[in-house]
Amino acid sequence: MKVLYTVQRYGSQIVGGSEAACRHFSEELVRRGHDVEVMTSCAQSYIDWGDEYALGTEEINGVIVHRLPVVERRTDELFGPLHSHMMNKPAGSPLFEQQRWARLMGPQLQDQRSWLLRNAERFDVAVFMTYLYSTTTAGLPTLANRLPTILQPTAHDEPPIYVSLFQSLFRQPDAFLFFTPEERAIVERIFHIETKGNTVGIGIDQFSPAGDGERFRREHNLGTAPYLLYVGRLDPSKGVGELMNFFVEMKKRQNNDLMLVLAGDAQIDIPDHPDIRLTGFLTEQGKRDALAGSMALVQSSYFESFSIVLCESWVQNRPALVQGKCEVLRGQAMRSGGAIPYEGFAEFEASVDFLLQNPEVADQMGLSGHEYVRKNYGWDTVMEGVEEALLLAQSQFATRRHALKR
Repeated sequence: MKVLYTVQRYGSQIVGGSEAACRHFSEELVRRGHDVEVMTSCAQSYIDWGDEYALGTEEINGVIVHRLPVVERRTDELFGPLHSHMMNKPAGSPLFEQQRWARLMGPQLQDQRSWLLRNAERFDVAVFMTYLYSTTTAGLPTLANRLPTILQPTAHDEPPIYVSLFQSLFRQPDAFLFFTPEERAIVERIFHIETKGNTVGIGIDQFSPAGDGERFRREHNLGTAPYLLYVGRLDPSKGVGELMNFFVEMKKRQNNDLMLVLAGDAQIDIPDHPDIRLTGFLTEQGKRDALAGSMALVQSSYFESFSIVLCESWVQNRPALVQGKCEVLRGQAMRSGGAIPYEGFAEFEASVDFLLQNPEVADQMGLSGHEYVRKNYGWDTVMEGVEEALLLAQSQFATRRHALKR
């Protein structure tokens, strides 16, 4: 099958998030014998969408990648005030404001519509990854009646999803691909639709070299102290500011040597605290080492459609604490038995105390999480669900076209 993926950014330098997921899905489809092309931007940064990759076409691990230049960078001066205004009343703004907000959300791609129209007939199915960005809000309506389409929304219960222009967008694809049952339930609840498609998750590599926790401790001078680990973008949208505040407050109340290790590039002020360590960006092996040596991962984000790093922690047999107010994370925790959801400081502190005092239970939770990943998120299992959705989209499209001709 010839498949077109459309996503806001694409490249091996872009780690985490829907962009990395798109790359993995594309490469796995190629591995299973499909022809896959990706239409994306020249941007590497999601902050301003500035062009950094070269314009044109290249092949990456068997996937043909077409990059179009961004019409204009996104700026806080222009986008910030409109975004704040829209999020105060997302469902009640005039349509022209919603459309302007969607364009400024970006990345607006030069000649995106004409590229899609010129190339549509070459593909059997088009998949749009992430509902929020212009690559989908402009791209999906362009192709919705021209070939079978799938929306892989990576949806969260967050203010932007209530912008009313999405009521139309979520009714256009022939099928959906969801990461979790909670994501599907969110979409059906907000848009009052019965979705067709599959809940597939994301494939997790379970055969990479095991992490070496002692090596990580030596490299970062952590000694023998237990540590909580956060991995990912260090910005407020991921709840990491709250996590650091919770940790500092907890340390005021307790006399122990527990540390908080932050693995990622800082886009937020880090407290000057002797028990908070910042590692910066880690290699894949470095991340595995950090996870393997941790007492537990902390996944503090309020807005997730699927947490890859949570599953990666379980692959290293380590448990997690997750933001209980995120439906998706709570669901992953409860289904796996590998994590404790917390809401607010008191539950966070109690959960940390429990893991500190019951290391054998923490180890068993990590093993339970590992078994959950093994059963559900092997790439072959995931891709069988993806291929079913591709066929469903074709079937739904054919049925719809036949009904229109009658």
